[in-house]
Amino acid sequence: MIDFKQEKVLLELKGLAGEFLARHSNRTSLVTVTNLSLSPDLKRAEIFLSVIPNEKEKAVIQFANRLRGEFCDYIRKHSKMHRLPHIVFSPDIGEKNRQRIEELSHETEHTDVSE
Repeated sequence: MIDFKQEKVLLELKGLAGEFLARHSNRTSLVTVTNLSLSPDLKRAEIFLSVIPNEKEKAVIQFANRLRGEFCDYIRKHSKMHRLPHIVFSPDIGEKNRQRIEELSHETEHTDVSE
């Protein structure tokens, strides 16, 4: 269970990550911050991204990780956090799995209706 401080940091980082990526996006793909994982000691944060189209996911994740230094500067400028966690951007596999399950569910519904 997360405490108040962890929840506050999670929400602030998630919002700032979304703003930062929107400002630095080249507008050829849609990038969404879908989740954020924070270590109990607040020293490590993993920001999960969903990217559309899927073909651009690897490039977007690499781009976001290259801009980690700039993102930390952005956090310092736009928040009151004193200690920043080590930040890593990762693809959101859970979101991909959810989308695939939904896709399979729709396929099953269509085959049931046509039979």
